[in-house]
Amino acid sequence: MNQKEKVSFWSRPVVQSIAASVLCIIAGLILGYIVLAVINAKGAGEAIVTLLKNFMTYSAPAAQRKYLGNTLVKTAPLLMCALSIQFCYKVGLFNIGAAGQYVMGSGMALYAALSLKLPWFLCVLFAVCAGAVWGLIVGILKAYRNVNEVISGIMLNWIGLYLMNMLLTPVKEVASPYTEQVMKMNKAAILPSLGLGKLFSNNNYVTIAIPCTIIIAIIIWVIQNKTVFGYELRATGLNKDAAKYAGMKGNKNIILSLMIGGGLAGLGGAFLYLTGFEQWSVTQSSVPGMGFNGIAATFLGALHPIGTVFSSYFIQHITSGGAYIDKVVYPSQISDLISAIIIYLCAFVLFFKTFINARIRARQERDLEKVRAMREAEEGSVNREGGEQS
Repeated sequence: MNQKEKVSFWSRPVVQSIAASVLCIIAGLILGYIVLAVINAKGAGEAIVTLLKNFMTYSAPAAQRKYLGNTLVKTAPLLMCALSIQFCYKVGLFNIGAAGQYVMGSGMALYAALSLKLPWFLCVLFAVCAGAVWGLIVGILKAYRNVNEVISGIMLNWIGLYLMNMLLTPVKEVASPYTEQVMKMNKAAILPSLGLGKLFSNNNYVTIAIPCTIIIAIIIWVIQNKTVFGYELRATGLNKDAAKYAGMKGNKNIILSLMIGGGLAGLGGAFLYLTGFEQWSVTQSSVPGMGFNGIAATFLGALHPIGTVFSSYFIQHITSGGAYIDKVVYPSQISDLISAIIIYLCAFVLFFKTFINARIRARQERDLEKVRAMREAEEGSVNREGGEQS
């Protein structure tokens, strides 16, 4: 009985996904420690602990709560980018263009706030629409011209970046590459806090963006698993031709998926820049890493909306923790390196699941053989007893 319970426990997809993700994290931290030890062996242990402690580095509880709030502020846009990639992946699409959609959402939110002086809810709407349009372009090219979404997405990433740099140049600070501060130029564009900032030592950057992202993740899970629309999207992702044969509109589903994914990523941009936590640099020549980090959070979260919530926080936690490592000894990019290692190891999640399932099948086959042997032995004994009586 215990053996059967053990087999059924490990055969659950959720258990396998969690175990695989935990193994990826542990292996990534071990490899990160090795890299730290190669650079400077004496401080490697302290550095990896500092990375994991993040805001716990501070001794004062008030400071811990404040910097926990900062980590959550950066987690919100990362989670939206991760959900964007996860949503599209369920339809068989790799939305690497989430980075550009995030850029479009960020830029249009700031343009609406700084140039048009609109309130926060209209700024958010601008961001969602901008990201959705960028996703729509990728979807149309994929559906009607069979252009690979990875290629078109990467191209649009750079187009979006330079377009937003030009659009936001008029509202940059004097003698500075950064845009004007939203808090000073248009307080109505700042996302409301609803008292959440008080929970984090009066951290003014903590807004409704944090709970909204969790609610959105739950809604996406419901859509994907409890609605006809979600079923059609998953069916299209599994086999586009079979879904079309069953009467589902494959091209429509592809376009809708990328539009929704683009809207989610664009919303992530609004969730960061409308808090006032950061300013946009109109001279940046590289696409922000938020969209690409979403790939790590998506796969580390086992392509599950709820799992993505926890993986997004973990990725941002160690990224923020890297700021506390001694920069004299170790480079500031060490946290990004460890994140990259974990991303790479996520490729072994499927291998881990395959290995576990193979072991489970082999054990089940052995159990079936034992049952057959016992039945044959029982039937043989019954036949012998019947023969003796006759």
